[in-house]
Amino acid sequence: MTEPLPIVLAGARGHGHWHLANIRRLTTQGLVRLVGVCELQPLDEAELAGLGRPEQSDDLPGLLERTGAEAAVVCTPIHTHAELGHAAARLGVHLLLEKPPTPSFAAFTELAEAVERYGTVCQIGFQSLGSHAIGEIRELIADGAIGSVRGIGAAGAWVREEAYWQRAPWGGHRRLNGRDVVDGVLTNPLAHAVATALRIDGSDRAEDIESIDLELYRVNDIAADDTSCARIRTTSGRPIVTAVTLAAEQPGEPYVVVHGDAGRITFWYKADRVLLERDGHSPETTRHGRTDLLENLVAHLREGTPLVVPLERTGAFTRLVEAVRTAPEPVELPADAWITEPGERGPRRVIPGIDALTADGARDLALYSELGAPWAHHAGARS
Repeated sequence: MTEPLPIVLAGARGHGHWHLANIRRLTTQGLVRLVGVCELQPLDEAELAGLGRPEQSDDLPGLLERTGAEAAVVCTPIHTHAELGHAAARLGVHLLLEKPPTPSFAAFTELAEAVERYGTVCQIGFQSLGSHAIGEIRELIADGAIGSVRGIGAAGAWVREEAYWQRAPWGGHRRLNGRDVVDGVLTNPLAHAVATALRIDGSDRAEDIESIDLELYRVNDIAADDTSCARIRTTSGRPIVTAVTLAAEQPGEPYVVVHGDAGRITFWYKADRVLLERDGHSPETTRHGRTDLLENLVAHLREGTPLVVPLERTGAFTRLVEAVRTAPEPVELPADAWITEPGERGPRRVIPGIDALTADGARDLALYSELGAPWAHHAGARS
């Protein structure tokens, strides 16, 4: 039998709790063995239940060296990804790195070079790209199920209280202490909407992007954007338009919709659910399985299974991150454009009508300003 893959988890709280639970699941299957946890405050026995007694430290390079880990799961603040990724690569340790991979395209290029130089692999944590629905959708498109594709839309309307932006010192920042963070709605909370659309289009590498138009707005007291839209023009010739917000009226399920001249395909990527609507046929709904990205990394290292989300296939998404990073500051919406409502964990700011606008953007492949939003009259950024 193959020995379990020894791994270190960097960042075990916040979203890291999800990774901790996933590592526990894979431990019971004999696939991995947690040998180290990198956290500022050590985990207690309850948090480590079922995971043995891994070494704990706030020094990731030292932890990797002492434990002999073969792989590291890095779920740390965005502005630490490049540094920790380099450290792991230099030590010959393979990576599952949370999205976004890096906060700038220059850092992305340097990380890619380091991974290649040291002979390691790097998988990026876009969990939605593990959905088996994506391959099915691409086959439907290739078979002409919805005719000629004219574009892809994506929409996400999420609810976030004001307290969300205090979840961590870097929350809601574009830069912090001179370092790029780029914690905006397009690049972090609803990044999967963009990445999934790019993968469906087959335009997920850096060289696949021709231009990006952006409109970045905010209603919360933050530096980053919380309500934004983007039009990405790819070498395929099909536009990809994403409209997202964290100031929704009601929490919604994000989705990607492929528009053809003879129908459309809607993919709710968190639920792995697909709706096929085409001329002359009844609507068809299907549900699909999903490949776990850490499990896939283990299979790659042990059996040579191809990686689902290798670093290079997030280059197009990182081009969007770079466009957001270098864009003018997000436009602060006037006080009469939003209201305050109670939330589960405190007050939240809401833009009336934004839920419909995100849906309209995905349906019409249009930016907020093109949809006539009264507050969206500022020229967007272009790269």
